[in-house]
Amino acid sequence: MQNPIAPKKHVLLLYLLPGFLLYTFVVVVPIFVAAYCGFFNWSGGPKMRFIGFRNYAELFKDGVFWLSFRNNILLTVISAVGQIGIAFLFASLLSSGLVRAKAFHRTVIFLPCVFSAVVVGFIWSMIYDYNYGLINQFLKLIGKGSAVKPWLSDPKWSLVLVTIPLVWQYIGYYMVILLSAYSSIDRSVLEMAELDGATGWKKAVYITLPLLKNTLFVCLTLCIAGSMRVFDNIYVMTGGGPGNSSSVMALYAYNTSFVRYRMGYGSAMSILILALSLLIIGGSRGLLARFNRKEGT
Repeated sequence: MQNPIAPKKHVLLLYLLPGFLLYTFVVVVPIFVAAYCGFFNWSGGPKMRFIGFRNYAELFKDGVFWLSFRNNILLTVISAVGQIGIAFLFASLLSSGLVRAKAFHRTVIFLPCVFSAVVVGFIWSMIYDYNYGLINQFLKLIGKGSAVKPWLSDPKWSLVLVTIPLVWQYIGYYMVILLSAYSSIDRSVLEMAELDGATGWKKAVYITLPLLKNTLFVCLTLCIAGSMRVFDNIYVMTGGGPGNSSSVMALYAYNTSFVRYRMGYGSAMSILILALSLLIIGGSRGLLARFNRKEGT
């Protein structure tokens, strides 16, 4: 029997139609256009010369692209450990009785999430600044002037240094997700663990982690997806340099298309980036699902 207060199907479809059309024109259509342009030698002008799969063949030999891909993978690993790991720690503390003024702490930790990536990039560029940056000023203050250096100009550290702002910015985002999952845990389970002598560390590892496993998997998927398309703060802080030491795939595709005016090659690159990102996300979800099945047996 149909629920009399439920909206009719055609009404639901009308509500969904604007969002569907927007998604189609903003996401789906550009993907097909990029796939089409990837088969052409095109500099952005009216003339396009069909070259088949040459752009894709060149991509597989492009050392800078694969260096950028490697940087994306390293950045993703650091982000996943930093963002989700620290967020879990904060969520555990805020869900315990050890911290007072919880609303204040939640607000402060979440605050970086409301900043744009460009603003975050500028903030951390000032922190790393050679002349006036907080790091170098602190080193001078404690008598370690010999350690002062232009941090973002060091190719050994540039990738790590541009990843730290990403970790800092999104800790609060994952903390909020984990806090909502914490609220669904039956408190009696934790109370029984305390009666059995479980400490805070043991409760977190042996009770809370298994109960939050599915939420952590969602956080990991979101983190991978976000890290594979990172662009803004790296563009602001280093532009991918020095050299290509902090270059990532999205930034390299941007420079290829809009700085070198190789639109066809950049379009092919964007399709390969999409394919690699989907492959990594799908592979990680498959591994996590396999891990789930093993635990269930």
